[in-house]
Amino acid sequence: MTTLARGADTLTRDALTVLQPGFTGTTAPDWLLRRLGEGLASVGLFGRNIASPGQLAALTAQLRAERDDVLVAIDEEGGDVTRLEVRSGSSFPGNHALGAVDDVELTRAVAHELGRRLAACGVNLNWAPSADVNSNPSNPVIGVRSFGADTDLAARHTAAYVSGLQSAGVAACTKHFPGHGDTAVDSHHSLPRIDVPADVLADRELTPFRAAIAAGTRAVMSAHILVPALDPDHPATLSRRVLTGLLRGELGYDGLIVTDGMEMRAIAGTYGIERGSVLAVAAGADAICVGGGLADDATVLRLRDALVTAVRAGELPEERLADAADRVRALARWASTAGRSPEDPHGDEIGLRAARRALTVTVAPGPERPESFKPLTEPPYVAALTPVANIAVGDETPWGVAAELIHLLPGTVTGSFSAQNGKGDDSGESAGRAALQAAGPRRIVAVVRDEHRHPWMASALDTLLAARPDTIVVEMGVPQAAPRGALHIATHGAARVCGRAAAEVITGLAGITGL
Repeated sequence: MTTLARGADTLTRDALTVLQPGFTGTTAPDWLLRRLGEGLASVGLFGRNIASPGQLAALTAQLRAERDDVLVAIDEEGGDVTRLEVRSGSSFPGNHALGAVDDVELTRAVAHELGRRLAACGVNLNWAPSADVNSNPSNPVIGVRSFGADTDLAARHTAAYVSGLQSAGVAACTKHFPGHGDTAVDSHHSLPRIDVPADVLADRELTPFRAAIAAGTRAVMSAHILVPALDPDHPATLSRRVLTGLLRGELGYDGLIVTDGMEMRAIAGTYGIERGSVLAVAAGADAICVGGGLADDATVLRLRDALVTAVRAGELPEERLADAADRVRALARWASTAGRSPEDPHGDEIGLRAARRALTVTVAPGPERPESFKPLTEPPYVAALTPVANIAVGDETPWGVAAELIHLLPGTVTGSFSAQNGKGDDSGESAGRAALQAAGPRRIVAVVRDEHRHPWMASALDTLLAARPDTIVVEMGVPQAAPRGALHIATHGAARVCGRAAAEVITGLAGITGL
């Protein structure tokens, strides 16, 4: 292990140790390597840092040449939220698809293979899985990132995911404690609030976290949400009642507590990241995640100095900071000695097999009965009705079925339509008319994402189906709206393999099942 730079006192070293910063570029900048030499123990990776598995392995080797036990963290949920395959879409379906299949051994196997690929690239901490129970259908940030709206289902699959991931030598970080599922606000933008009684929280939100703790999750990520039944004054990330009283005390959790990104507006817009970081550590957090949008040396130094100043001013007990740093180092020791799994010759197949099993296919009643549905043999027009991107997902990751249909039916044409195709109440109808005009005589495949949350999208589908009742509809979000179209396919997620599975049904490569 690299010896710490001379002059780096214990307090300053501990302050650096609890930070999990990001950075820009596909190689480690000099400032980051320098901070690793001074005590920084963790680094967070995002899509901007990854070009290929080989490049990622070289990057993590560069980091370990400076500090051999560094924690290299990533936000790789599979499904919609992918960093390893940010430019192509994930080879693994996400939580909602796995929940739809409801085979815990499949979930464990998918998580294991995902973990194996991360470990092979030198990543040893994954900010996943999401243990949130998606009880609010209007949730704008969780949705298909959740295993589902059923508490027990979410609990058993959270536990399976944790055990599968960690069996590959990658620490799981179960999120977003105490549960982000019953929100209608995205904490990237503002502070969500969950107004339910404590007994509801205990029975619903906390159950999957209990399962994760029982499964041995090495880390838990806090949520930037206000839960008045637990603490009426502070969001969970900054609440001693939530992190120390509930998570540590009542639930008996003894692993690493990581904050969600401190630059998110729920914290940064109210407390600022420096003050927020001090309050989070004082509340019981051990690691400060920052770097999704802030990724430079100046940010790291500001946070380091804020923690040191708070200790010296008596606002943050030195023992609490030292305890947090010790927990980071303990996880680093576990990760540096965890066993690695050999490559599975069938590993490349498991994601697609899971995506196929997750499909729900409905054929419209009437003239086109299930037995008479004819798969497409001519290239269609794919109309993607595209909502504003979820920040956690990002707008750089492709989604849909167009690429897969182009591969299977060369000559397939595609277009993207949004609420901006019209104005006000007319936006959906205008998008639908634009899609009809662009499609011409081709058969239309309309692709939607959470139709139930977007009135303009539902209106666009109304317009398409009124004019072209033979339109095929593919729902790649939470399938809350009633199925419609000549053929309706719910994929339960927008990963690349989900698109592939849907395209196989549309073109007849896979039989129509589950009717």
